[in-house]
Amino acid sequence: MNRLQNKVAVITGGNSGIGRATAEAFLAEGARVVITGRSQAALDQAVAEMGPNAYGVVSDTGSLADTRQLPALLQAHVEGVDILFINAGLARFAPLAEMSEELFDDTMNTNFKGAYFTLQALLPLLRDGGSIILNASVNAHIGQPGATVYAASKAALLSLAKNLSAELLPRRIRVNAISPGPVHTPLHTAAKLGISPAQLAEMDAGIIAHIPIGRYGLAEEIAKTALFFASDDSSFVLGAELIADGGMITL
Repeated sequence: MNRLQNKVAVITGGNSGIGRATAEAFLAEGARVVITGRSQAALDQAVAEMGPNAYGVVSDTGSLADTRQLPALLQAHVEGVDILFINAGLARFAPLAEMSEELFDDTMNTNFKGAYFTLQALLPLLRDGGSIILNASVNAHIGQPGATVYAASKAALLSLAKNLSAELLPRRIRVNAISPGPVHTPLHTAAKLGISPAQLAEMDAGIIAHIPIGRYGLAEEIAKTALFFASDDSSFVLGAELIADGGMITL
């Protein structure tokens, strides 16, 4: 199928996990795709594997300086953007008593501030009638020990989807959010989460016990949700949230 034929998509954090799976889904539907990431080597490898309609741009969503330079870097590959998937994120957890200012700032700078100013920077490149997709989380809806800052950063994205949709109505740009439940991605390791392997195993067992479908989600499953929001299939949907969580909070 060619639901995204002649469309240009930009995916932040697109060299692995949900971003990579979404890039591949968009490419299969006919889009040209630009992915961003912090590592030139990782981007080069991903782009080489994805084919001639994929491009990579080094940009750290947590860096405001990088965000400001992003439009010029993108214009080396594309003239305009039809789909923007704000996917880059940081998932590290700590209880309130142990939360550092550094971890607080890193999380907010990437997950919300970075997302916000990426949107601001790329808005002039977004074509009227385009689609913005924000990658949030079911943590915005549930209580989980150690997730206070992460959950707050994702809740902010859900609020942004509604308010920005209203703001961009004159340009017919739709803004929607995906809230994935637990998904196996490269972020889901003890080192990335800042916990021990034993804590990770205990956490996984506890989480799966609360997922009615009985397993973690796949990045490819979230990519299909992003594809819905990116295509005209969702032309009457804006300011909405689609929860893809295996029934974790919906059942």
